[in-house]
Order: sequence, then C-alpha cells, then structure tokens
Amino acid sequence: MNRRLEKISKPLSGEIRLAGSKSISNRLLIIQALAKGDMNLYGLANADDTKVLLQALFTNEDTYDVHHAGTSYRFLCSYLCLQDDVQILTGSDRMKERPIGPLVDALRTLGADITYLEKEGYPPLRIGKANWKKAVETLTIDASISSQFISSLLLIAPHIPGGLQLRLEGNLVSRPYLEMTLNLMTDFGITYSWEDDMINISEQEYTAKDYEVEADWSAASYYFGLAALVPGSEIQLSGLHQNSIQGDQSIVEIMKSLGVESAFKNGVWHLKHIGNHQNEIEQEFLLQPDLAQTVSVVCAGLGVTALFSGLQTLKVKETDRILALQNELLKVQVYLSKLPSKFSKNPSKEYYLQEGKASSEEIPIFPTYKDHRMAMAFACLSAIMPVEIEEADVVSKSYPDFWEDYDSLTSANADFG
Repeated sequence: MNRRLEKISKPLSGEIRLAGSKSISNRLLIIQALAKGDMNLYGLANADDTKVLLQALFTNEDTYDVHHAGTSYRFLCSYLCLQDDVQILTGSDRMKERPIGPLVDALRTLGADITYLEKEGYPPLRIGKANWKKAVETLTIDASISSQFISSLLLIAPHIPGGLQLRLEGNLVSRPYLEMTLNLMTDFGITYSWEDDMINISEQEYTAKDYEVEADWSAASYYFGLAALVPGSEIQLSGLHQNSIQGDQSIVEIMKSLGVESAFKNGVWHLKHIGNHQNEIEQEFLLQPDLAQTVSVVCAGLGVTALFSGLQTLKVKETDRILALQNELLKVQVYLSKLPSKFSKNPSKEYYLQEGKASSEEIPIFPTYKDHRMAMAFACLSAIMPVEIEEADVVSKSYPDFWEDYDSLTSANADFG
C-alpha cells in the first residue's frame, strides 16, 4: 500500500500517546519466560517484532519463523539453547542475509548445540539441547558488530550453569542498549558487575514481578522531526519517562541544534518549534543508530550541512540504511557521501557528509526497502513538500499506529490545493 502525504500548511498541535518500547518489551518477554512465578507486563509494544516474539515464547511448535524481526531472532537464538527439545529458528529472505555467526560462535563455546541449515554464519538454525561447559572461564565477543548479540547472551546468563564472564572486544556499539538490558535484569533481581571490558553475571534466578513498559523514544523521534520542520508547531508526547533507560532519548539534545525546544511537564514531553537551527552540525550515531535516518531527513529538510559518523551498524539492519538514504535523498537534491579517509578527523571512524536542502519539482516517491524507519523518517518531508511512501504499512514492524497518529496531527493541516 502506497501512501500519499500532502504538504503540511499549518502548525501542528496535539498530543500523541506513544505505544510501549519495542526494545524494552522484547527484553522483558525473555525475562518473563525465564522468571519463576506470575509476572504481568503492562503496555507492551504492539509492534510486529514483539508480537512475533510473544507468539514464539508461548507456542509448542518446533519451528520458529520470526520473519523480519532481527531482535527477536537474536534473543531467541540464545533462549532456545536453554530448552531440551530440538528447534528450528528461521526468518524471511532478508533475515537469512543478516549475520548471526558471532552469536552462534559464542554460544557454541559455552556448549550450545547449533547447526547452520543453509549458509554458514547465517539463518536458519537448528538448535538442540546444550551441554553447558562450566569450565569456560571467560567468553570473548566482538562488541563492534551488534549489541543485540551481547544482550542476547546477557539475558540468559543467569541460567547458564556457573554464570557468564564476558569480555567485550573492540569498539562497543550501541552501549545504551546494553545498559538497558542490564538495568532491566537488575529490576528483576539479577546482580552483575561491569568493569572496563568485563561483564560478570553469576548463576541466579529472575524474580517475577509486574512491570509497566515505557513508551518508545525511537517512535518519538519522528515527532521531533516534524516539529523541527513545521514552524509554529507544538506537540505533546505522553508515555515517555523524564529519565529513560532508552538511549534514543538523546533525540532531545540532538534536536535542540535543529530548532526544537522540549520540556517534561506533568508526565508529558512538550515539543515546540523555535527555529534558529544551526547551519552545520556534527553527529555521532554509534550510541543511537536508530535515530540516524530521522536526523538525516530533518537536516535535508532544513538545508543543514551535517557530518555524520558511527553509521557502521546501519549496513546490516532491515536494509543497508546508508545506501537507502543515499538513494532516496538524491531524489530531493541532497547528497550523502562517504568522506575519503584522508579527510577524516579520526582514522578509526568513517565520516559521511550530507549537503543540500530538500527540493523537488515532482512529487518524490520513496520506496521503504521493507524498512519501517525509512517510511517514518521520510514522512517528515511532508512538512515541506508532498511525498509518496511506498509499502507504507511496513511501519507495523515497530509502530503499527504511526499513520493513525500522523493523521491525527496533520489531517486538519494539509494543503490539498
């Protein structure tokens, strides 16, 4: 289903009640499955990824197909190693292109029984009953590939005989997601230590208790984007915490430089377009990669020249998000280019320069590459021009109510003329 978005002609105002965080929900579901006793989770995400994981955890099937749900696949990969029966873990064609090798290698070192059914290093997997090796003193894993591999191991660590001593090797990506995992585990009674590159978790039990899921800061970023691009806008977002365990709360600080003032009052975040954005910004996304597309599109809409780094994990998401951004921004005369290493400020980083102000004589049509964040990020360009989003229902992966919420803000403010 394609969706045509008309240019927004008036300031946006209204309140959006955001659904629960997918990242928090998926971690809580693994904890719930491992905890002893009754445990109620309130406000779970209604995202496809969470629904898939919920179904997988409470099914008696021996084959698990998680479709495009990367987080669910990685968390289940470790969780199923704790089970006695042989299981098949598979997914979509795109999922079969996303590497799982580092996590499988780590689990095998611990004693897991995992076999590749097709291409070495990639899904699908056959997972049998593990023969845990208590003699493994320290497990080393490359922390520069995906924090989800590490979170997957951490979540089951209390149930591994002898616990887990994990050494993080290389440049750690998405640290806030690891901190989220450990904070949630602590909420359910797990103790741990993290010193330098070593995380230690002893064998112990999760304590079951009821939990209210915070709303999703990744979803909130699109409203910050709209507020930045539509002068006079004042938007309220409810369900978010003032001091969140989600790293994507950093959108608050990022958007200050792009003309959005925000404040937390009476349990609600208030966003206000104040203009006076910077003409040039530099942003590192290593800690919050899911914000990269939103910020890139907002910079394009404002004509802000941006220097981006920390984008390396974007290449192995639902699509190659760097290439997708490059392709689609070109349609509106904006250029995102990788800088040659000789121009880099830091040789250990890749830098991307984005230049140009979005403009188009024709209504641009943006394919989503089966990536929910492409759809929602490029919807922000409707602030300055009509746009068309292909396969718009892809947003169901993380935010099924996005278009309904978008319409609640924009339907009365669209320029149809």
